Amino acid sequence: MSAPENPGRPVRTRIAPSPTGMMHIGTARTALFNWLYARHTGGTFLLRVEDTDRERSTDAAVKVILDGLKWLGMAWDEEPVFQSSRADRHREVVAELMTRGEAYRDYMLPEELEAERERARAEGRVVRTPWRDADPATWPDRAYAVRLKSPLDGETIVADAVKGEVRFRNAGLDDLILLRSDGNPTYNLAVVVDDHDMGITHVIRGDDHLNNAARQTIIYEAMGWEIPVWAHLPMIHGPDGAKLSKRHGAQSVTEFDDMGYLPETMRNYLAKLGWGHGDDEIFTDEQAAEWFDIHDVVGAPARLDWAKLNHFNNHYIRLAEPQRLAGLVAKILDSRGVALKQGDAALIARTIPFVRDGAKTTLELADAVLFALKTRPLEVPEKTRTQLADPEMAARFTKLRSALGGVTDWSVPGLEDSLRKFADSEGIGLGKFGPQLRAVLAGGAPAPDLAGTLTALGRDESLGRMDDALPPVA
Repeated sequence: MSAPENPGRPVRTRIAPSPTGMMHIGTARTALFNWLYARHTGGTFLLRVEDTDRERSTDAAVKVILDGLKWLGMAWDEEPVFQSSRADRHREVVAELMTRGEAYRDYMLPEELEAERERARAEGRVVRTPWRDADPATWPDRAYAVRLKSPLDGETIVADAVKGEVRFRNAGLDDLILLRSDGNPTYNLAVVVDDHDMGITHVIRGDDHLNNAARQTIIYEAMGWEIPVWAHLPMIHGPDGAKLSKRHGAQSVTEFDDMGYLPETMRNYLAKLGWGHGDDEIFTDEQAAEWFDIHDVVGAPARLDWAKLNHFNNHYIRLAEPQRLAGLVAKILDSRGVALKQGDAALIARTIPFVRDGAKTTLELADAVLFALKTRPLEVPEKTRTQLADPEMAARFTKLRSALGGVTDWSVPGLEDSLRKFADSEGIGLGKFGPQLRAVLAGGAPAPDLAGTLTALGRDESLGRMDDALPPVA
């Protein structure tokens, strides 16, 4: 495992999602890698909300980001920074760049800029403005944008911790707009100023920002600031290898929550999308933080694997405290319009250990506990009613009720033993009465094995359901 660059400089890394109304799963993984690297190095994980686009940056959109990170369990170490609050500082840096001769006024009118864009596309070059080296005496009295005076030749090199050394021909980089004609700073300027002022040492983000890294490097160099370590992560693709989209299913953190995935599942699974530690599949947060190094992230896109995600989620459902799962299940049932009675929360918690082994999501877990919440008398399937109407079956079921009524050890081992002894005394196998007993106890709903069902329901409820199903005594 390689050591962090410049070990004398404390690592400060950040996540800076744009508030667009959802927190994409790719953004969540980026946040996770930042969080793990900060924990791995003993550094600091910061949150900055890039809300310079005020139309999209509503309070609701920002809340989605904060709630998503909180749900994932990734706490930031300092107060969040809102980029829009720092516009004056951004403009201050632009003024300094102009004083240094590293930026200039561009008076191109919108129609002139559009015409230049058309010419640039036709000639296969970047946009160039005639105002780059204009005499100040020729400046007109009208609004202007401010552009970075990028080098026209040579190369800008981005030393990337994931992708290696990436070279950009400066001739292919346009003069970046720093301030729009309305005086508002642009994204590429703002992130550089904010990263510098926040002491960010490592910028870990999606590789859709790789081209931005070249432009931002030029700003750093123009200001004489130390350039952070760049690490651009490959995108997450769908199972078919195509860019993750709506047709692949969930895309946002909220959707995965709604689909019944646990936050610890998402942390573990997302860590495996593009990074790994040998053959280890399932690991704790502490292990991930100990093992994680940004240099071990692979450069190829990762694929979302629903089967593996479900396997991970089942693992964490089996590990979770029943009381916690009961709270999640209660919310799911409430959203479905299932009215819970007093004592149902405890009943759900008691039932969960018997049904969770087969549950891939908490939605499935909610389905699996429904048998225990049924209200007496249950509607027994017609087939079972017909079978119990048979005198021989009715007599056997009555004896079974009596045998279970005498059980003193109402636990899974005790009930398994009692059921086995009853079958032996009747000279039959469990299959001769087990299906009928399950149907009576669960009302035709899915239920665990007989002993588990009886234990979950408890003695009184189990025997009461059996009594309800017995034919009336002549």
